[in-house]
Amino acid sequence: MPHSLAGGTYLLGGDLTVTRTGYGAMQLTGPMAFGPPADRAAAVAVVREAVELGITHIDTSDYYGPYVVNEILREALHPYPQDLHIVTKVGFARDEKGGWPQAAEPDQLRQAVKDNLTRLGLDTLDVVNLRVGGPGESVTTPFGVLAELREQGLIRHLGLSTVTAEQVAEARSIAPVVCVQNLYNIANRGDDALIDSLAAQGIAYVPYFPLGGFSPVQSGVLDGVAARLGSTPRAVALAWLLRRSPNILLIPGTSSVAHLRQNVAGAAVELPDDAVAELDAVAG
Repeated sequence: MPHSLAGGTYLLGGDLTVTRTGYGAMQLTGPMAFGPPADRAAAVAVVREAVELGITHIDTSDYYGPYVVNEILREALHPYPQDLHIVTKVGFARDEKGGWPQAAEPDQLRQAVKDNLTRLGLDTLDVVNLRVGGPGESVTTPFGVLAELREQGLIRHLGLSTVTAEQVAEARSIAPVVCVQNLYNIANRGDDALIDSLAAQGIAYVPYFPLGGFSPVQSGVLDGVAARLGSTPRAVALAWLLRRSPNILLIPGTSSVAHLRQNVAGAAVELPDDAVAELDAVAG
């Protein structure tokens, strides 16, 4: 189907065309991305609706649940539409209490890639992001493992999550990087320079927590702009991100079909220049 979603499309890695308005599947689990959803049929319906709306970029991980989200994606969509591209993450796991231990040893990464392939029902993963544990951590060994799996044909493209510009450069000395997933929103602008640098290099930037970490004053400004435009704070935040840079890809998550439709429609909100200026000033 033709893609008329807000922001149009982006060429990821030179050969994967994805809608800039995507879908993050983490919320298809129980609370805190742990355990099964309260209503599995509803979760399946959300995924199918995302594709019906024209979304061609779904973000997931086998450690969401764990395993739950990938199993739902397979149930809902396999065999997958030819234009749908699934991006997954490795580098962490879940313990029996729902904790998030790091799992970035070579054998753990190889097993994680295998598990993602098996549960998604794929022979090759379109994109695998390495989730990094901290800004001072070297990515050479774990990214090198993923680069080997890419050479073996198990992965098409590689990305990074929760990284600095220095870690991106370190990874790029090993293999091409097609996307970076970091915390970024109107109020949290620490990656401004990184976003611009990645855009110049043809690398996508995928922000998470579009409404996370706002102060009451910052939230008040966002609420005010949304009210003036007859919109919602979430819609305005998503629209601002799309306007911020052409390499930004959105992956807002939800477990509700109605909320999914609102996110897709909301991202298309037209922001006048005065509203953009007001929002740009929120971060100080």
